[in-house]
Amino acid sequence: MENIIPHPSTIISPGDVLAIRNAAPQAEQMAMLHPDQLEVTYRENWFKLLVPKIYGGRQLTIPELVRLQEAISWTDGSTGWVVTLCSGAGWFGGFLNKDIAFSVFNDPKVCLAGSGAPGGTAEITPAGYRINGIWKYASGAHHATHITANCIIQKNGEPVIDDNGEPLVLPFIFDKKDVTILPAWKYIGMVATGSDAFEINNLEVPLNRQFKIDPSATVIDEPLYRYPFLQLAEATLAVNLSGMAIHFMDLCGGIFDEKIRSPKLTDRQKIFLQEELEDLKVEMDLVRKVFFEAVEDSWAAVQAQSIPDSKLNAVSKTSRRLARQARECVDILYPMCGLVAASTESEINRAWRDMHTASQHSLLTFAF
Repeated sequence: MENIIPHPSTIISPGDVLAIRNAAPQAEQMAMLHPDQLEVTYRENWFKLLVPKIYGGRQLTIPELVRLQEAISWTDGSTGWVVTLCSGAGWFGGFLNKDIAFSVFNDPKVCLAGSGAPGGTAEITPAGYRINGIWKYASGAHHATHITANCIIQKNGEPVIDDNGEPLVLPFIFDKKDVTILPAWKYIGMVATGSDAFEINNLEVPLNRQFKIDPSATVIDEPLYRYPFLQLAEATLAVNLSGMAIHFMDLCGGIFDEKIRSPKLTDRQKIFLQEELEDLKVEMDLVRKVFFEAVEDSWAAVQAQSIPDSKLNAVSKTSRRLARQARECVDILYPMCGLVAASTESEINRAWRDMHTASQHSLLTFAF
């Protein structure tokens, strides 16, 4: 592997970066992705990054995926987050009933949003299931064509117990028309993700709307759908944070250049700003290198149909380390940026808010 990790800007065209970033302020006002951001997303099939090729998806390898998702998040935090969560739901195409999958992914603007928390119930009926519940944080829900959700399976009003003695939880896929979006996302960052809640009331669905995420339950027999879901989630969320952090550091470069030209700073202070930023960039790239190597190794093992726990643990460990490094770099640099970084109208403030909101995801909270 290369000793130097390429900057995310090498992966996305300058024109697409400009279109996405120019629309970011309006996207925040809309509280959902802007049409210009969606135009790039649909053209590049970013919502289909993990959809099986048989359904018209891109079916990227995991190493390709994490590099691209880091670049999209570097371009814009909210766009990267929505693409990550919605393309991640597209990965469920490897487990869906084929008849359902063909109908779902036939739409060129298909987008699956949803929630992993078991916010509702699925009562077993003679024809399938009856769904009820409220689920939080469905990023991209406003332009989704379908919604996925985990449900606690019930029979005669009582939870069905799984082999481990716990209530059985299984995922379902629903048409957007059968779901009610509830305004609920009121946080300082990731504003344009539109990560609102959704509700379902007494919806009757057939059996084939339920699926199972497990290597033994794959419908599409490809390495991508044998890759463990936990490590897939950890790695993709981690590169969202690293992409946002690199964006923040790039913006610091321009701010610091302006400060260095100011007579208010001493020569020592000017040197400190330059060296601190460069040192943090080097540290970030070193952590990125180790992370990408761990992902490459795990992917090679999956392709060989044998993935030891040590390689999975390496992905988990380096994902958390990358997330922590991203947070620390931003926190060290923020106080040196001045009031421009605290202005809610500035690009660097949006990057700071997105970073500190996305980093609250529970999957990467702890370093172990």
